[in-house]
Amino acid sequence: MSVKRQILEPDGIYFITITCFKWISLFEIAESYRAVYSWFHYLKKSGNYITGYVIIPNHLHALIAFSNTGKNINGIIGNGKRFMAYDIIDKLEKKRNENILNQLSAGVLPSDKKRGKLHEVFESSFDIKECVTLEFIKQKLNYIHFNPCTGKWNLADCPENYLHSSAGFYADGVQGIFPIDHIMQIMDIDLTKRV
Repeated sequence: MSVKRQILEPDGIYFITITCFKWISLFEIAESYRAVYSWFHYLKKSGNYITGYVIIPNHLHALIAFSNTGKNINGIIGNGKRFMAYDIIDKLEKKRNENILNQLSAGVLPSDKKRGKLHEVFESSFDIKECVTLEFIKQKLNYIHFNPCTGKWNLADCPENYLHSSAGFYADGVQGIFPIDHIMQIMDIDLTKRV
């Protein structure tokens, strides 16, 4: 799933997945869902748009419309990962969760240790796919929203009942914890056409 490629475009709509190190449920264990929302707020304040998201205990998916802010998209995501990682480590230290902290410390590569890195909180790369068609965007939104209801998770009986998701907004117009921007508005498409 991890992709190591430089995004050269300064803007565009992208489907992003950020995964916790070794798929450990760090958002849940550290109770760090709010760190993701804080990052989303920062992105929005910087002129970008969050158009869909879900935060699962060990990964997050987001559909983000990046504006040309003069900053590199890879750098923006990397800074977001760092911000969330600091929050997770801080909360794990406050909880004195030595078991998880030791696992994250053991995961740091020797070359990163030389640079002063203490913990490996996320997988080193992230998955990113550019979304250029409405059809692909709909596919990704459905994937994002149904993620908590499928596979091993079963975190909700239906997508709009999962707390850390934008599914309720697209299903019923009800904003979740983080207020998103409708993808049709970002793409300047008639809102009477349902996503």
